[in-house]
Amino acid sequence: MVAVSQPKTDLLSAENITLEDILATDNFVNASEQNRIAFADRVEQELLKSGKKNYLTVGASLAVLGKYAQAIEMLEKADESKEKYLELAFCQRKIGEHDKAIQSLDKAAKAGADALAVNCSKAAVYRIKGDLDSASKILKTCENYQKVSAVYHYTLGRHMQAQGDYDAAVENYKTAVEIDPNYSKALFHFAFLLDLRGDDEAALDYYKQLTTNGIPYVSALLNMAVLYEDTVQFDKALYCVNQVLKYHPNNLRAVLFKKDIESSKTMFYDEEIEKSKDQQTKILETPISDFELSVRSRNCLKKMNINTIGDLLKISETELLAYKNFGETSLTEIKSMLESRGLRLGMTSEGKFPDSIAILEPETNSDEIEDEVLNKSVDDSGLSVRAKNCLAQLNIKTIGELVSKTEAELMGVKNFGSTSLLEIHQMLDSLGLELRKID
Repeated sequence: MVAVSQPKTDLLSAENITLEDILATDNFVNASEQNRIAFADRVEQELLKSGKKNYLTVGASLAVLGKYAQAIEMLEKADESKEKYLELAFCQRKIGEHDKAIQSLDKAAKAGADALAVNCSKAAVYRIKGDLDSASKILKTCENYQKVSAVYHYTLGRHMQAQGDYDAAVENYKTAVEIDPNYSKALFHFAFLLDLRGDDEAALDYYKQLTTNGIPYVSALLNMAVLYEDTVQFDKALYCVNQVLKYHPNNLRAVLFKKDIESSKTMFYDEEIEKSKDQQTKILETPISDFELSVRSRNCLKKMNINTIGDLLKISETELLAYKNFGETSLTEIKSMLESRGLRLGMTSEGKFPDSIAILEPETNSDEIEDEVLNKSVDDSGLSVRAKNCLAQLNIKTIGELVSKTEAELMGVKNFGSTSLLEIHQMLDSLGLELRKID
């Protein structure tokens, strides 16, 4: 991967800056933890300086670091300019002040900002706010940019995706990429939707483009790793994760994923063997109290500290009969109970266990139980508000809809991180369920 080059304009020392300067700085600073730490130190030193500051450059620098509330305080003190209001709108959108963001964009337009840039930004604010009708009206005014502007088609693609029209979204992302092959946001969302549709080969092609343009695109690399792991290409998956960790050594998702891939490389798993082991364990741990034995037999077994079927299968007839007050009647009763299930006394001490055994639990209607669980609302699943909000973005309302998704689909949602994924895995595991895996 080509190293990200330092921007031509030093944001903190420049007298005048453009949006292109801010974007270039953002790309460079957030390309690696090392760059980010160094830039954060410089910003901190700038804030400690006495005297009047260049509020626009300091505010934009704070925004690059994701300190949006602090950035807004600085930007509001800056001189009037289109850059001020566009950056202010961006920060306000990030902290959920959507109405204020629209107002700032109106001021940016009056200050001479590009009309298409303003309208696309407005459409994005309305989309994030959930006001899709207002976003549609804004985009309607931009139709003359069809087949001309990559920004317009990317914004329209995000809008269509929010409406659930994935085919239209794919077409718009495709057009945006055709107009501007280096448009990273369009490339990523195009690849991601292709990924969701199961077109893995095409998705990989576009993800790869994002990893060769000089910027270590973390989400693209991790999604590639998922696709490679699903096709048992563990070395390629590990390479992608290592590229992320090279620039972001503390990325939690990458750290956890690397451990998972390394385990997958060395783990041998035979489904039939594991099922057999699970069934045996289940049988051996079944309490004696679950069976209809006489009080006399139960009391004798209890005094002998025989509490489970596993305990009973370790002992021989001779050992049972040797116990005080344990007679032939109790022995016959116990042997009959075991034989009805294909078991016998002392068999595990001989290293033997049958391949097929009768089910010990009472019969239940598993279909009814499964339907009840799958129809359960995710709002009642005990998930955190953050995890629920991420699921809401995918319009996931029930456990059944959740288990139809893959990890890649969930991790593609903005702000959906490893903590939320782990939380969902734990919740589903408690229900005996798991996320869909790509075959």
